[in-house]
Amino acid sequence: MGHLLNGEWSFEDRLSETETGLYIKKPSQFRNWITNDGSSDYPAEAGRYVLYSSIACPWAHRTAIYRVLKKLEDAIPLINTEQSEADQGWAFVDGPHAVPGTDKTVNFLHEIYALGDPGCTTRITVPMLWDSKTCTVVSNESSEIIRMFNAAFDGIVEATPDYYPDALSAQIDAMNEKILSGINNGVNGSGRSTTQDAYDQSVELLFNTLDEMEALLADQRYLCGDTQTEADWRLYPNLIRFDPIYYVGYKCNLRHLEDYPNLSNYLRDLYQTPGIDSVSDVESMKRQTFSEAGPISANGIVPRGPVVDLTRPHDRDRFSKAA
Repeated sequence: MGHLLNGEWSFEDRLSETETGLYIKKPSQFRNWITNDGSSDYPAEAGRYVLYSSIACPWAHRTAIYRVLKKLEDAIPLINTEQSEADQGWAFVDGPHAVPGTDKTVNFLHEIYALGDPGCTTRITVPMLWDSKTCTVVSNESSEIIRMFNAAFDGIVEATPDYYPDALSAQIDAMNEKILSGINNGVNGSGRSTTQDAYDQSVELLFNTLDEMEALLADQRYLCGDTQTEADWRLYPNLIRFDPIYYVGYKCNLRHLEDYPNLSNYLRDLYQTPGIDSVSDVESMKRQTFSEAGPISANGIVPRGPVVDLTRPHDRDRFSKAA
């Protein structure tokens, strides 16, 4: 996985790894904010911002989900990318892409990063939010992009639920940290660590966290009570990938997600939220993950299974009224 070095593409592998062989995700570099009150350089406007994403990336998947949940499809165009087999990072597979707000046509996402900041040194990641008016990168931090999507466009698009209400913000933040440290880092550590000790540490952390969440969901419908929140939608991309991708490709194979009654019913509950199936193409996730350009060592052969029917009934409506 290459990166931009002083605005030029470098093929050097920039994945971060500790001395013990444990994989660590590098922090995002672009951290600007869209606001709905004009208090930033990026005021909310329909049609101004473009979301670059990929179904292959669980971090980017969050933002595509929020674009649907918050009814932003007409306000924020979505451009999908896939990993390039030419080792150029995220690529536009349908051919050259005309960059909004410019007269430039590009083949790779790193070219847009360089247009926004010609001298930057950065990893090239999705999601990425582009401002077509100033021709700059607003953000490539998924957790902050979904916060912007949650609130910044209120009054511009139709009313939708608030997935980060003040009354639950501390609880959501605590759950997000558990998801980040126990699930996100646990999965990546299991799949990408380069020593046995690092792998063992990661897989134990991952399944201990899943066990905790299974117990929690025995008594309530969602992670923070009886209402869907940001925490649920930060966990969902990992759960939908678990059996078809993580169990097989990332060696997260102590148990299937289907072995957890509450978590598997909870996953189906979230999947059956209106609109979510349209941004949950598991076969595309598998195809891109197991491709030769994918994030893990693979030979391009996509596993056939497992068969997981996310449309079958769930039992979560036994709890209080859903969001």
